[in-house]
Amino acid sequence: MFFKKPTSKTPKILLHSSQNPIFSLINHKAKNPLYTCTQTKNYVDVYMKWKKDQYLDTIEHIHKSIQLKPVISLKNVIAQNPNGCIPISDVSKKGLHFDVKIKVARFLRQYPSIFEEFTGPQYNLPWFRLTQEAVEIDREERRLYEDCKEDLRERLKKFILMSKQKVLPLKVIQGMLWYLGLPEDFLECLDMNLDGSFRVVEMEEGLKGLAVESNERVLSVLQRNAMKKGVYSNEPMEAIEFPLFPSKGVRLRRKIEVWLREFQKVPYVSPYEDYSHLDPNSDIAEKRVVGFLHELLCLFVEHSAERRRLLCLKKYFGLPQKVHKAFERHPYMFYLSLRNKTCTAILKEAYCDKMAIERHPMLRIRNKYINLMKESQVILKSRRVNNPYVERPKLDLDLDCADEQECVEIGRL
Repeated sequence: MFFKKPTSKTPKILLHSSQNPIFSLINHKAKNPLYTCTQTKNYVDVYMKWKKDQYLDTIEHIHKSIQLKPVISLKNVIAQNPNGCIPISDVSKKGLHFDVKIKVARFLRQYPSIFEEFTGPQYNLPWFRLTQEAVEIDREERRLYEDCKEDLRERLKKFILMSKQKVLPLKVIQGMLWYLGLPEDFLECLDMNLDGSFRVVEMEEGLKGLAVESNERVLSVLQRNAMKKGVYSNEPMEAIEFPLFPSKGVRLRRKIEVWLREFQKVPYVSPYEDYSHLDPNSDIAEKRVVGFLHELLCLFVEHSAERRRLLCLKKYFGLPQKVHKAFERHPYMFYLSLRNKTCTAILKEAYCDKMAIERHPMLRIRNKYINLMKESQVILKSRRVNNPYVERPKLDLDLDCADEQECVEIGRL
């Protein structure tokens, strides 16, 4: 696949048209898959401006996810404490760990419907505990992890099976736990959370990895939906057309429409199948990459992800160097949202055809936390309106000084 670097800072979509695409099967040995093929084509570079989609830009559980992740991480720290509360000194120096860009105490005070602040028993330090509403949702969340353990385990298994060697480093899996809907401590108790099809292995560079042993053939979401519609019989070299959902006001030029029609006729290679014999510069290889991204986002809770977070997957999933361009080349399948000062890739099918993709069980719980976050905004606004001149009790909020003072007092004792 060839890409040109856009000359403008505005996100643009680079597409090419193919004149007289010719597919020919190569004489292959038995070890080569049937979809090994070549394609002759002439490239035409076409640029189209990015178009804003108001609906996809206003989906709360997608765009609140960045704020919700550190909230749940801090919630877990408090919930796992035997006393159900912590002094601010326990987390004040861990802002980077929780991806909190402001002081942790200030961050906690932004959500009074989740975190309740009180004065500690010693040294006049602020302490935090969960509100009753947050405690109830936390209990529901833990019950859901137990009830849906098999579903969550299956999503992790599919994620690993899409990799080149059916094995992924633990650090890569740890970075994807949030998107897969798994708890943060999932990898700390592998014996309890995994079944016999998983095994821990040693990888290159001294990394530990998680491998999956399975002889069962896994069908992608696209394959299952196509079989339900009766347009796919699971035969070699069979094409599956991607579901397309154009945004309002987005129109493709005629040359791009011609290319897209031909692209839909290209054989579909499942992300769970071997792709080592594909020509990386062919349309069939590009369709395999697009199919992989489609299946990956189907596994995620919000069916979306920050685009930069997916870059670490290139090495282990056989993706091209400029895989991020695939989102821009296929605007009828993916939408790139620029909210929250980041680029979020969204799978359109999940929100334009809600019956096509199974709803992730963790989404309901996250929506409940988001409702508490919205309630916090109402509480803070009410405080400002009703008490515009009342100052909060002055606690020792200089956490560095507070820690030093605490050490001095303990030394005196």
